[in-house]
Amino acid sequence: MPFKKFVEIGRIAVLQDGESAGKIAAIIDVIDQNRVLIDGPCSGVPRQAYRIKNIHLTPLTIKVPFSSRSKVVRAAWDAEKITQKWEESSWAKRMAMKTRRNTLNDFDRFRLQKAKTARNKILTKAANKNAKVLSKAGKL
Repeated sequence: MPFKKFVEIGRIAVLQDGESAGKIAAIIDVIDQNRVLIDGPCSGVPRQAYRIKNIHLTPLTIKVPFSSRSKVVRAAWDAEKITQKWEESSWAKRMAMKTRRNTLNDFDRFRLQKAKTARNKILTKAANKNAKVLSKAGKL
């Protein structure tokens, strides 16, 4: 299966290390085979050199010339509506759900457990009712 996402200028990546972990930034320039120059003017990521091993590439891209200034990157970012596209993606939603679960306190986890139990009782009751109807009709 061929690769679909490459380390290229304009590629949006999720940072996995440091104080900007979990934020997105655009690749502005490739320094060498191990590092890239990134900038996230709309996501709060400062312009910096970043290791390629510590980023995850997204399918999102913007059109910018290499080593462009933050002003140019911001204009392209806003034109492509990258922040909006990212927030609508299932990847971002999954990350937000994970951080929300990590911030639950003991009482919130207890309430979640009780809600899941109640939901499962309702589903089981409905499934048993359907099974009973089907078995009386001779279809089960």
